[in-house]
Amino acid sequence: MSPAAHHELPANVATVHWGYFDATLEPVLSIESGDTITIQTVSGAPEYMPDPPLVVPPELRQIHSTLQPELGPHILTGPVAVAGAEPGDRLDVEILDILLDADWGWNTHKPAIAALSDVADPWTRHVAIDRGRMRATLPWGGEIPLRPFFGVLATAPPPAMGRVSSKPPDFFGGNMDNKELGVGSVVSLPVHTAGALFSAGDGHAVQGDGEVSLTALETCMTGTFELRLVKQQPLGTPRAVTPTHYVTHGFDPDLDVAAQQALRDMIDWLGARAGLAAADAYLLCSLACDLHVTQLVNGNKGVHAMVAREIVEQYP
Repeated sequence: MSPAAHHELPANVATVHWGYFDATLEPVLSIESGDTITIQTVSGAPEYMPDPPLVVPPELRQIHSTLQPELGPHILTGPVAVAGAEPGDRLDVEILDILLDADWGWNTHKPAIAALSDVADPWTRHVAIDRGRMRATLPWGGEIPLRPFFGVLATAPPPAMGRVSSKPPDFFGGNMDNKELGVGSVVSLPVHTAGALFSAGDGHAVQGDGEVSLTALETCMTGTFELRLVKQQPLGTPRAVTPTHYVTHGFDPDLDVAAQQALRDMIDWLGARAGLAAADAYLLCSLACDLHVTQLVNGNKGVHAMVAREIVEQYP
């Protein structure tokens, strides 16, 4: 077996797709399972860009002047094909590093689709980012610590779905907006088409569960990932193992249904991982599983279920 290679994938007009996923997209790069890849991402449509002295990356300006969004808002870098990936496999995405690429981010509110529709006045505000201190300075004063992650991590949907919007998260991943999926996490995604076709984007410098105004603190980010193919390991919805927790997800327009999806998958996972009967895994969830509202603003609402690793890994 040859040693793993490392790849660099910049964000530019030749390497991004704006607003959609599609199994027929040609990969912009092909790699082997076990390779690492550093992926640059950019964020935001022209109307969200700041005025000087804040600096908009030139590659983002070129994307704005050359491409148009289709169906959704996210500028996504990829897709990346993983050799040998076939439907029914699983792609494990280990997040090795995340670097912030800008000294500012943006947040927007649109009443029609935000969590509070009665807050009538829309806004786009720019927030200063101190990358050295990993702090954001709020427009009215005060600071909050940064906790960067990628809002979108996805494989391609099944070919039969055609071209789909990047806005709602779904069973293949996409706009999950889960703040737990930071450095040190391994995100498992189902493979539905040859090559898996992995894409990343929607950099978030920090976000609260719910993402209630519509967006997080959106910014340009670069991530380094190791992509590992697991053959013949079908997966219904994305799972993750973070440095501290096992995580499952549910996505549905109905928040109750999303919660049930996340809970049922955690019960299944605990049963398989810890050798528990379904009723025992359900009991354990009632004692030790936390359900979080991932986001409320993307059509399909998100819920993620979390069980501490120290609880799960006590079982052989």
